[in-house]
Amino acid sequence: MQILQVNNVTKRFDGVPIFTNVSMNVENHARIGLVGRNGAGKSTLVKMIIGEESVDAGTITEKNGLTVGYLSQNTGLHSEQNVWDEMLSVFAELIKTERKMHALEQQMSDQQVNQDPNKLAEVTKSYDTMQANFTANHGYSYQAEIKAVLNGFGFGEEYYDQPVNSLSGGQQTQLALAKLLLEKRDLLILDEPTNHLDVETITWLEGYVQNYPGALLIISHDRYFMDKLVNEVYDLDNGSMTYYKGDYTSFVKQKQARYAERLHAYEKQQAEIKKMKDFIDKNIVRASTTNRAQARRKQLAKMHKLEKPFDNNKVAQFRFTAAKPSGNIVLTVRDLAVGYDGNVIASPINIDEKKHQSIAIIGPNGVGKSTLLKTILGQQPKLAGTVTFGTGVTIGYYDQKQESLHSDKTVLNEIWDDYPTTSEGRIRTILGSFLFSGNDVEKVVGNLSGGEKARLMLTKLAMDHDNFLMLDEPTNHLDIESREVLETALKLFDGTILFVSHDRYFINQVASEIIEITPDGSQRYLGNYDYYVEKKEDEIAQAKHDAEQLAEQHPEQNQPVQSKGRVDYQQSKQDQKRARKLKRQISDIEAQMGMLSKRHTEIEDQMAHLASAQKIGELNDLQTELEQINQQNEELSNQWTELSLELETLES
Repeated sequence: MQILQVNNVTKRFDGVPIFTNVSMNVENHARIGLVGRNGAGKSTLVKMIIGEESVDAGTITEKNGLTVGYLSQNTGLHSEQNVWDEMLSVFAELIKTERKMHALEQQMSDQQVNQDPNKLAEVTKSYDTMQANFTANHGYSYQAEIKAVLNGFGFGEEYYDQPVNSLSGGQQTQLALAKLLLEKRDLLILDEPTNHLDVETITWLEGYVQNYPGALLIISHDRYFMDKLVNEVYDLDNGSMTYYKGDYTSFVKQKQARYAERLHAYEKQQAEIKKMKDFIDKNIVRASTTNRAQARRKQLAKMHKLEKPFDNNKVAQFRFTAAKPSGNIVLTVRDLAVGYDGNVIASPINIDEKKHQSIAIIGPNGVGKSTLLKTILGQQPKLAGTVTFGTGVTIGYYDQKQESLHSDKTVLNEIWDDYPTTSEGRIRTILGSFLFSGNDVEKVVGNLSGGEKARLMLTKLAMDHDNFLMLDEPTNHLDIESREVLETALKLFDGTILFVSHDRYFINQVASEIIEITPDGSQRYLGNYDYYVEKKEDEIAQAKHDAEQLAEQHPEQNQPVQSKGRVDYQQSKQDQKRARKLKRQISDIEAQMGMLSKRHTEIEDQMAHLASAQKIGELNDLQTELEQINQQNEELSNQWTELSLELETLES
C-alpha cells in the first residue's frame, strides 16, 4: 500500500533549480535510503515532504491520516520535564484510557450501579471496549518499552529524574530519537540519526529499527547502517533522482554499472558517427557515391544523439605526506589513567604503536576516547601512567570540535596566516583541491557548514606534513564521497595514524589494529573492525564453552581463588542460566495474564446476564472477583516489566 508519493517535484532557490522533476514512492513498511552528496538537496526534499518547505512545481500526496516523524540533523529534545515524564508523554492517550478504566472499575463496584442492571451493563460494556483497546495498544507494557528504548540509548534509571534541558546536546539528540521511536509514526524520516552515537548504540539502533512497524526514510553517511536497514535507494544526483533496488552496497555497484553502460553506448555511437562522417566527407563529391553519402547524411541527421554521461560532482583531491620520517617506535603508552578533576574514567590504557601502523580507538560514549587523545597530546593532564613519543615524531591533530579554527577569519586567511611566505596563488590552488574555489575562500570561517569546516581542518592537516596523524572523529560532517577521498589519502599516507571513529566502514578501510577502551582499560585486536567483531564473538563463544566445561568438571561450585578469566566465564554461565529462568518466568506470567483476561471476559458476560435478571448479590460477588483480577493483572504486569528489562540487560 502506497502511503506517500512525490510527483515530478521541483525546488528553486533564488530562481536557480536545486532539483527538477524529482519523484519518489513510499510504500507501507518501506525501507528507503536517500543518498546524494552534501548540498544535493536531500534535507530540502524531506522538508518539502513534511511541509516545512514549499513546492515550486509538482505535487506531494499522502494517504489520509498519515503520521510522520522527522528527526533532522543535530536536533535535540528541549523540555522542562524530566526524562521519564517526557517519554511518558508519548503514551498520554493510553494513560488517560488507563485512568478511565480505573474509574469504571470503581463504578462497577459501586452499590448503586450494581442495583441498576441497565447502568451496570452500560458501564461493563464501556469497560470491556476500553480494555480491549488498551490491550491492543500494548497498554500493559508501555513502561517496559520506555525503559528498553532509554536503556538502548544508555539512559539508565539514574537519568529518569533529570530534566531534559540539563543534559548535553548529544544526549538531547538521542532523547529526540528515542521519543520518535516510541511514537511509532506511519513514516519515520531520519536525517543522520547516527550522529552523536557510539558503535554500541548504533548496533542496538540497527536491531531496534529493523523491527519498526512503519516505513523508514533514512539519510545517512554511515554506509554500514544503510546496508543493515535499507532495501531501496533513491539517488539525488545533479538535480535529478534515480531509483535503485537493493541495499547501499548494491546501489553503488548498480550506479557504477549503469554509468559504464551509458558511457559504452555513448562511445559506441560516437564511433559510428565518426565512421559515417568520414564516409560522407570522402564520398559526397564523387558522382558514383554521392547518393549513398547523401543517404548517410540524412541518416545521421535523424539519429538520436546520446549525451555523454558524466559526473560533475567535484570531490576533494588531496594527499597526506610527511616532511621527514619518524623512528620505528612512534608512541608508547603505559598504564595510563584518563579523566577529569582527578576522577578516572578509564584505566589502565596501554598502547604500543610503531611506524606505518594505523590504530583505531573504539569504545562507548563517555569512556574517554577523545580525552585519551588530548591526554597523549598533553592538552589534558594524565592521572597516572606514562606517555612517550619516539624519535623524530611530529604530530598533526584533527579535533572533532574544530576548536583550532578561528571563527572571525576568512578561509583564505585561516591558511595564509599560518604560511605567510607562501604565495596567495599557491594557497588558493591548495584550497581549490579541497573544494574551496572562487569566492568560497572569502567566506568567514564562523559561517561555514560542518562539512566545510571539516575540509578546512583537513587542508591545514595536509599542509603541515607531519608524520604522525592523531584524528578525532575525522569523518563527522563529511559526505560519503569526501569520506572515500579521506580513506584513500590515509591508506596512501607514508606515516603513522592513531584515530577515534564510530564509522565502522571507515575503520575497516583504514585500521590495521583496534584498541577497545572500557572503564577497566584497553584491549588490543590485531585487525580491522570486521576482525574485531569476529574476535569478540569468538571470545564470547569460548567463554561460554569454557564455563560449561568448568561447571561439568566442578559441579560442587566450590572452587578456590580463580583467575579473572574463569570468574568471567562463570559469570557468563550464571547470566545464561538467569536468562533461561527469566524467560520461563516471563512465559509463565504471560500465561497467567492470558488466563486472567479470559476469566475477566467470562465474569463480564456473567455480570451482564445477572444484571438483566437483577441478581444483585451475585453481581457483588463477581464484582469483588473482578477487582481482584484487575489487581493481580496489574501486579503481574509490573513483574513482567521488571523481568523483561532484566532479560534485555543480560542479553545486550
